[in-house]
Amino acid sequence: MKDITIESNLKSLIPLSLGRKEESSVNGDSFGKLLKNSMEEVNQLQNEADRSIEQLVAGESKNLHETMIAMEKANISFRLMMEVRNKIIEAYQDVMRMQV
Repeated sequence: MKDITIESNLKSLIPLSLGRKEESSVNGDSFGKLLKNSMEEVNQLQNEADRSIEQLVAGESKNLHETMIAMEKANISFRLMMEVRNKIIEAYQDVMRMQV
């Protein structure tokens, strides 16, 4: 299973003023790609947890520990994604409330 690492995804958000030059940061689509990649990782973890549960129930696997770990990884990644979504919505609402 692939571990979720926020650090690797956040590296693409470092401003260009700090000396990091990355083509995707210049054209402005890195944030969208970051969100898309993160959601794909969460989906992949959810699918792996589902497969692990199905194998355990079908008797193909007798490793309860790995199934529980896969379920918790999927749960934690989903909760993190929801918190990020909530913060993005909150930031959007704050910007919309600003008076110009």
